[in-house]
Amino acid sequence: MKKAKFYKVSFEQFQGGMSKFDLSEDKVKEIYDNIKLPKRATIGSAGYDFFTPIDITLKPNETINLPTGIRCEMNESWVLMLFPRSGLGFKYRLQLNNTVGIIDSDYFNADNEGHIFIKLTNDTNEDKTVNVNAGEGIAQGIFMVYGTVEDDEVSEKRTGGFGSTTKS
Repeated sequence: MKKAKFYKVSFEQFQGGMSKFDLSEDKVKEIYDNIKLPKRATIGSAGYDFFTPIDITLKPNETINLPTGIRCEMNESWVLMLFPRSGLGFKYRLQLNNTVGIIDSDYFNADNEGHIFIKLTNDTNEDKTVNVNAGEGIAQGIFMVYGTVEDDEVSEKRTGGFGSTTKS
């Protein structure tokens, strides 16, 4: 049976992602030490819950680009697809800005260590504020197997992070 594995990124990588939050190095280290790896809630769960490492408050139409501190190693023919947690999407209309996050298998070896960021927007039409405490689930990741076409001749290797495969 094929498997994947979640890891934490290095502290230095996480610290760089957290720089926009204006926190002390000691506080960032405390947050880093408490990062929870994604996991399924039940044996029938398709999604692996991703947990926020910090408290989040999003007023209507506010956005956050959240460094998760997580990277994922997976088989070459797999992709990890990220979706908002069902309850947050249903109750608050919390949305991923890229609709569905796509984490390719070669992202693990990117220059940024494959650090997964989750960009969320409170897209409420009911004037609701979203509050999620550190350690609570914010998104779910589902592994999928994908195919390629018979005459596929891609030989490029990823080096960069988000959006790097479309840069020339």
